[in-house]
This record gives sequence, structure tokens and C-alpha cells, in this order.
Amino acid sequence: MPTTPAPHHAKVKVKHWPTPEPADVVAPEAEDIPELREEAKGCRRCPLWHDATQTVFGEGPESADVVFVGEQPGDQEDLAGKPFVGPAGRIFDSTLDDAEIDRRKVYVTNAVKHFKFEPRGKRRIHSKPNAGEIQACRWWLDKELDLVKPNLVVALGATAAQSLLGKAVPITKMRGDVIEREDGLRVFVTIHPSFILRIRDREDKEAERDRFLQDMRKVKGLMRA
Repeated sequence: MPTTPAPHHAKVKVKHWPTPEPADVVAPEAEDIPELREEAKGCRRCPLWHDATQTVFGEGPESADVVFVGEQPGDQEDLAGKPFVGPAGRIFDSTLDDAEIDRRKVYVTNAVKHFKFEPRGKRRIHSKPNAGEIQACRWWLDKELDLVKPNLVVALGATAAQSLLGKAVPITKMRGDVIEREDGLRVFVTIHPSFILRIRDREDKEAERDRFLQDMRKVKGLMRA
């Protein structure tokens, strides 16, 4: 297994893609990420805020070269108020470490900022956001990207890709590709690390985790490329 990231041109397909239409709301007035985070605390753009504990906004340096976009906060993220701190977050962190990507230097957020779930006894079971909820929350994601101005955005899973590209896309087919939108934003498509958690067979789980690591090494090679 290679120990250094692949060059940015190695085995990475580049496709061109229309820029999604802007969210049909007036952009918030915030001029930096801390101000935007404060505004998001009172978000009522869709009904998900009602049952969630709090808005879980993105975090990381405003000068980050790369923005990672997941689906939505999970149960632990909803309670902590921080993205990617649950089981999927631990896989994400360990894989970034192995790929020599410092999480403290990247910006991490979600396409949807409130936890969507179905109660099952005392447990809260994750429920996938629908197209309307994704569109409503794109208001915040678009502003995050405007403020951070990343060189690359990584779509972790189908919901993130739909938010960034404006429609549903086949993750398995487009995984590892770089999609260049008409506005110049580059989007790297891969799985959400929660996919690895759902694999029961140990060997299959390890193989998928290794494949995710290879994706992150490609991301490393694309940073500031």
C-alpha cells in the first residue's frame, strides 16, 4: 500500500456539472463563520428544528483548503452540537490521520444542520433527509462555501452530493471522480463513513475502510493542486 498521496492527476476523473440554482431565500448578513453559526442557531427554514436538540453547524478554519460535507448530524452530534463526533466521526478522524490530513486544518459540515430521526423506545433512529429539507438547508451550506472559499469540497455520501450538485447522483458510479461545477467549485465524490459501520462482515468492513482511505489519499493529492 502506498504511503504517500497520489498525484492530483492520478486516476481521478474530472467531470463538468451545472451549478445548482441558488436557494430561493435572501442570503444571511453574516460576514464570517462565527456570525453565520450564531444566525443558524435560530434556523426555522424547515420543520427539523422542532425535534432536534440544537443546530449542528460546521467547524474548522475559515481559510480551510478543503471542506468535507456529510449528510446530517447523528444522535451524538445533536447532543454535542458538533459535527462528526459519533461512531462515523471516529472512522472519519482515523482515516484522515492515516491519509495524513489534519482535521484541524479542514472545515467539516453537513448538508442538513438538524438531526432527523424516528423515536423507537428510548432510542432515536436516523432518518434520511428528503429533497425539500436538503434544499432548505442549502441556504446555510452555500454561505459556508462562500465564506471559506475552499479549493476542493468532498461530498461524503448521497445527501451531500445532492446538495452540492443539485440532484441525486449514483455514488458507487461516481465515487472517486472530481465534478467541476460551472462556477469552478470542484467536488470530490465518495461514501459517507457511516456506510462502513453498517457492514457486518469483518473482512468486507476492512476492505471498505481501506477503499475509503484510498479516497482520502486522493483528496490529499488534490489539496491545493
